[in-house]
Amino acid sequence: MKQRVLVAMSGGVDSSVAAVLLHRAGYEVVGLTMKTWDYAQSAPKRAGKEVGCCTLESMNDARQVALAHGFTHFIVDIREEFGDWVIGRFTEEYLAGRTPNPCVLCNTHIKWDAMLRRADDLDCAYIATGHYARVRKEAGRYLLSRGLDLNKDQSYALWGLPQAHLKRTIFPLGQFEKPTIRRMATEFGLDAVANKPDSYEICFIPDNDYRRFLSDRIEGLRDEVDGGKFVLSDGTEIGRHAGYPFYTIGQRHGLHLALGYPVYVTAIDPKTNTIVVGPCEELLEQSLMARRINLIKYPALTNERQAIGKIRYKDPGVPCLVRQTSEDELTVSFEQERRAITPGQSVVLYEGDDVLGGGWIYSVVQPEETKMAAVPAEA
Repeated sequence: MKQRVLVAMSGGVDSSVAAVLLHRAGYEVVGLTMKTWDYAQSAPKRAGKEVGCCTLESMNDARQVALAHGFTHFIVDIREEFGDWVIGRFTEEYLAGRTPNPCVLCNTHIKWDAMLRRADDLDCAYIATGHYARVRKEAGRYLLSRGLDLNKDQSYALWGLPQAHLKRTIFPLGQFEKPTIRRMATEFGLDAVANKPDSYEICFIPDNDYRRFLSDRIEGLRDEVDGGKFVLSDGTEIGRHAGYPFYTIGQRHGLHLALGYPVYVTAIDPKTNTIVVGPCEELLEQSLMARRINLIKYPALTNERQAIGKIRYKDPGVPCLVRQTSEDELTVSFEQERRAITPGQSVVLYEGDDVLGGGWIYSVVQPEETKMAAVPAEA
């Protein structure tokens, strides 16, 4: 028998098939469902049912898959650590005028750490998830690559995983396309999950209304920030808004501004509670600075390097030049202007299918600001 592996099971089709695939491949599978949020008290419902991952229904589905295929299943409560880090950072980022990506935060700081601690307790050599991505060892490093199904590829959300985590990670679905996974689910007798729809909501905001979530979480927030200024790029005041945390870069709908032409949020100033708006052209920028970076394919970048850069999950990516300007900072200059480069989101860099690395977008920079020399380091 192969070594023991701890599999994250959300009760969805992907993680269920991942667990059964590993079980059939001879691994000793231990299923683990992580309870991250108290849905019974806080989650909105649709048609009388809880929605979102890891609800009571989903946890029961995960347990039934494990029972049916003869492997152990545990439920672990990580609400405290999840709330302290992911939800806390999510809230702080919006209050700082940025737009966070909680899935990257969770993968980097909570999910993998939590799983590896439990894996050590359970004597599991590896952990596995149902992500559509691939990992391999090459030239002494563990590399992260896109999944075969580019429509489902989730490598963008995994750029923050360090080498120590990738070393112990298995992605059983990386070599398959989603329709194949659904067929496998039927073949494996996973009728309860085979046709489950994919979940795209933030797990702790299943109604996808982050404004409601922030208002519920921070008492008095709406009253405190209501009535800030809408201004044009030249400073001309054109109206009042509901509060800077309730807007994101690139937003057009819900501004309620009648200027005779479409305008978008182009900048957010939390210090003055000011929202800058303008025509679509004012959203176009060509360079950014990223901080808190994680390089995967190489330990450092000694020279300017060409890559494909993505600034959001569904972004197909465009060619760019990447320059590491310090140990924990890099600049990215795109070949063409990008729309709505958003502080708080991730920039993820690719060489072919391999993830070169990524970082948190800190700011948009002007071309002359990207001419700093790269720090010397071992490549």
